[in-house]
Amino acid sequence: MTVQASTRGLLTEAQEAEIREQREAENRTRRCTVPALEDILYEPIQVLDHGFIRVIDYMGDDAAIVQSARVSYGKGTKHTRGDAGLIDYLMRHRHTTPFEMCEIKFHVKLPIFVARQWIRHRTANVNEYSARYSVLDKEFYIPAPEHLAAQSVSNRQGRGEILQGADAARVLELLRDDAERCYGNYEIMLNERQDGGTIDESHAGLARELARMNLPLNTYTQWYWKCDLHNLLHFVSLRADPHAQYEIRAYADAILDTMKRWVPAATASFTNHVMQGVQLSGGALAVVRRLLAGETLDQAESGLSKREWGELMAALGRSE
Repeated sequence: MTVQASTRGLLTEAQEAEIREQREAENRTRRCTVPALEDILYEPIQVLDHGFIRVIDYMGDDAAIVQSARVSYGKGTKHTRGDAGLIDYLMRHRHTTPFEMCEIKFHVKLPIFVARQWIRHRTANVNEYSARYSVLDKEFYIPAPEHLAAQSVSNRQGRGEILQGADAARVLELLRDDAERCYGNYEIMLNERQDGGTIDESHAGLARELARMNLPLNTYTQWYWKCDLHNLLHFVSLRADPHAQYEIRAYADAILDTMKRWVPAATASFTNHVMQGVQLSGGALAVVRRLLAGETLDQAESGLSKREWGELMAALGRSE
């Protein structure tokens, strides 16, 4: 994870000044702090072309998870398991409550279409930049050429082959032209420029809450997003998955990197059991047992659907 050295194009001047003030301040506290996370506190970590995440605040650490679990399980756990071992036990057996004792708050700048996917995770506290009160910045997400792909023929919500040559150039031109035109019309309807100036003093501007409806979904928005660790792990498990849309996966990957700084033991256990692990149905487990017993099976004999059979074979590293 690389903290952005230059914030040009990511933050406003006011935000940069706020970060400098926050970074220079010294606060005494008796609560636990995590030096590795303190090192990047408030600093933007670039995601996509103009987006970022930055940690604004946090509560708890790996020790807070352990402390909470030992209240529940009693003193005996302290003698039988180390902290990392107890966290691993909790993760493995899906004892989720101790992970809810940790919270983190992010400031996120992201395209609107990514935000509309993200907001499906309703187990967080969100406060978004309001285009009813303020003029949105003239910033749009334009995919890098390697992320321009045709519709998948096998997955209605996935991507297929990468567009090449003239096809890719045409799409990029359309995206840029549409964004520029829509934002220009947005300013005309507002009768207001981003710098606060008036376009035509002889005309009244449209209300901001109405003018915003003309903007495309690749316009950037911002929000503060606060989540406990249990629900953050669920978010990352879905959105950092290889099958997730690339754009939201880029944010999830950046969040996962901050988790490694914040709660390294919990993140290592999560990576092992969830990100790199496989959950088997009763039918799939029965097939594994039969294979271990030396049986030779095909999909028709397994009792599994073609999709589940294919997923199981891929997980076991076997070709069909």
